[in-house]
Amino acid sequence: MQILIVEDDESLAAALEKILLDNGYSVDKVHDGLSGFEYGKAGNYDVLILDVMLPKMDGFEITRELRRAGINTPILLLTARDATNDKICGYDSGADDYMTKPFSPAELMAHLRALTRRQGEVQFEQLDEGDLSLNLESMQLTCGKKSIQLSSKEFSILRILMGNPGAVFSKDTLIDKAWGISSSAGDNNVEAYISFLRKKLKHLGSKCSIETIRKAGYRFAEGGASKAAR
Repeated sequence: MQILIVEDDESLAAALEKILLDNGYSVDKVHDGLSGFEYGKAGNYDVLILDVMLPKMDGFEITRELRRAGINTPILLLTARDATNDKICGYDSGADDYMTKPFSPAELMAHLRALTRRQGEVQFEQLDEGDLSLNLESMQLTCGKKSIQLSSKEFSILRILMGNPGAVFSKDTLIDKAWGISSSAGDNNVEAYISFLRKKLKHLGSKCSIETIRKAGYRFAEGGASKAAR
């Protein structure tokens, strides 16, 4: 899952980023409202976390403008204010949820799970495809009685592929979702992590594979050896 954080307090933004990365999410973060609006308008995110008090555009204005632009990405507003009128303004602008600072990591994750459920994308603790099980909390990949720990990037890529078996994902799409649209990662990074994942599938003795689709990208297949396909 790809999250955008828009928070002008850089220390808080870094803390939010760490919480999300530790829970297996991919994160982009920016520190002003105008950048937040431009990133959010790209539509590459599963959830937007917006501070209310931001330079250039506040969280309410970002939310209104994104909704006017037809962006329906779930929005969680963060604020130090807890006045009822502020909450009403947030919901009226089109936000989906509202959280008052300070908050605990557990509270943040609960809000994100609730937002995901509202979108009809219930997040299960485990993803099962073919003979593989991917634990979405521990980032462990299991095949039969054998398990192996994935790195954060390996987990992000495999989660995308396993979560959409048979769908083809280009290298650019995998970079956007696993590294973030502001990342300097390139094709070589994707190729390296696909290679790492294939070695781990082989180590586990899985019949599943990550197929290369020439000039298109990669897809997850439940059976057969990893191969290049036309």
